[in-house]
Amino acid sequence: MPHFLDLATVGRAGLRAILDAAHARKAARTGWTRGRPDADAPLADHTLAMIFEKPSTRTRFSFDMAMRQLGGTTIVTSAGEMQLGRGETIADTARVLARLVDAIMLRTNSHETLEGLAEYADIPVINGLTDISHPCQILADILTFEERTGKPVEGSCWAWLGDGNNMANSLIEAASVLGFDLRLGVPHGYDPDQAVMATACARGGSIDLLRAAAPTVEGADVVITDTWVSMGQADSKEKLGAMMPFQVNAALMAKAGDQALFLHCLPAHRGEEVTDAVIDGPQSAVWDEAENRLHIQKAILLWCLGKL
Repeated sequence: MPHFLDLATVGRAGLRAILDAAHARKAARTGWTRGRPDADAPLADHTLAMIFEKPSTRTRFSFDMAMRQLGGTTIVTSAGEMQLGRGETIADTARVLARLVDAIMLRTNSHETLEGLAEYADIPVINGLTDISHPCQILADILTFEERTGKPVEGSCWAWLGDGNNMANSLIEAASVLGFDLRLGVPHGYDPDQAVMATACARGGSIDLLRAAAPTVEGADVVITDTWVSMGQADSKEKLGAMMPFQVNAALMAKAGDQALFLHCLPAHRGEEVTDAVIDGPQSAVWDEAENRLHIQKAILLWCLGKL
């Protein structure tokens, strides 16, 4: 079953097929209204179930619009509105939903919940976000880079600043699978997942973990960051203090060079991980990046359902 749980299991060929399909489908819609279905409507008569344990803007709207543009429909619910919230097992939930819909997107806290759903569902399961990874977002970031530069991501250099969170983990996987260089500027005590790092390095990934911001961004093609305090985490003065030297500001972007793109998955805590001058500045591609969640989601759905 072609689940979309992380980038490594999809593999290089699968990721490139998804990226190429996203580029093509976006280009084919130039000048169209957003609610108009794609000409071929490849997912007509298909339904996607979307389950949310965490609040969402971009994931919810992009997957919903993705299915509409592909000709399909969605059912949206929170885990608390389902029997999951009253103790039904993830295995039983998976078995039931597999009889009712064609695919499931889950945005959850625990990665184990996602894996349990995929184990027992004989329909595709898509990772909309877990505490370990956020693969849909990273593919949208790569799509944005390729669109803005006109170059494939392979061989480029990316600089990550701040917390070694789920975004950092998926970026590490992407770098090792697709073949681009990655530097991670992360303070002590906030490293990415050790198992993800070890596996990516064993795969041959060019990944460097640094403890200062300036050498991380020097000459990078992309400077990327995320909020320092993820959903569900306590807002710690100690953590914010450790992260402040890794803030993306105009002085830091100048060290990267005027060719570097700035990316952020949003929502942003302006004045913390990024300043207004950068996120609203000429090197920022965050609004294209947010829109590209829609186009990459469409390609992921088509890959999962055997339409690529």
